[in-house]
Parts: sequence; structure tokens; C-alpha cells
Amino acid sequence: MEKQNINNLLRETAVNGEHVSPVLPENVKNYLIDIDGTITDDVPNEEPERMATCEPFPDALKTLNKWYDQGHIICFFTSRTEEHRQVTETWLKKHGFKYHSLLMGKPRGGNYHWVDNHMVKATRYNGKFTDLVKKEVTIQVFED
Repeated sequence: MEKQNINNLLRETAVNGEHVSPVLPENVKNYLIDIDGTITDDVPNEEPERMATCEPFPDALKTLNKWYDQGHIICFFTSRTEEHRQVTETWLKKHGFKYHSLLMGKPRGGNYHWVDNHMVKATRYNGKFTDLVKKEVTIQVFED
């Protein structure tokens, strides 16, 4: 799915008669996927020479390409900097990853807490990519 097709999926939304940011259909997920330590070895920005030679995790490649083929949106969101964009794009292409966009410069250090006006679901990568399953967990939220 090309970027133009993604824009065609977006549905205009209004709240109290005012236009707000458009939303995707409920059956389309907007995946933001980390690279280092998630789809390949954990390569720090301080060792960029390893970015070109690391191998992808096979289950990540298979699962992400399946999600892409199912019509979901795949965006890689990485702590690599803009100076690493070319090596990263070349590596993704070389290994056959299908994706829609690549965002560089994610803050480093983990312990992320994403605050957004849209629903955000987070899944911590723990060594294996599979289809997602439902589990009940405790999360931090704003008080109503």
C-alpha cells in the first residue's frame, strides 16, 4: 500500500461539529516498529558499521511483511539518527522488509510513555514475533 492509498483510508471525523484529525478504519492497525533489538540485533548508534551487516530476526521479517500484506501500516520508528537513514533504508530493502515510512531520532533510553489523543496500544518485544494475542494487563492512565 502506497502512502497515497493510506491517505485514502483516512476517515474524516468531527466532534461537536468541529473537524478533528482523521482516523483509520478500526480493522487497519498503524504499527510503529523499533529496529535495533526488535527486528535485528541491538546495534547502538555509536557502532554504525554494524548496521549494514546485522541480520534480521526471521520471525520479525515474516510477521511484519504479513501485516503489511494484510493492509496494515508499517512505520519503523528508530533511535538511529538522520545520518543513519541511508544505511537503514538499504538494509531494510536488502532484507525484503515491506514498510510505508521510516522515522528517525526516536528518543533513546527506553521507559517510553506515549501520551496521545488517539488510542495507543503498546507491545514490548521480548524475543519472538508472532501474531498478537489478547491479554489483560495493568496500565497507567489519566484519571477521569
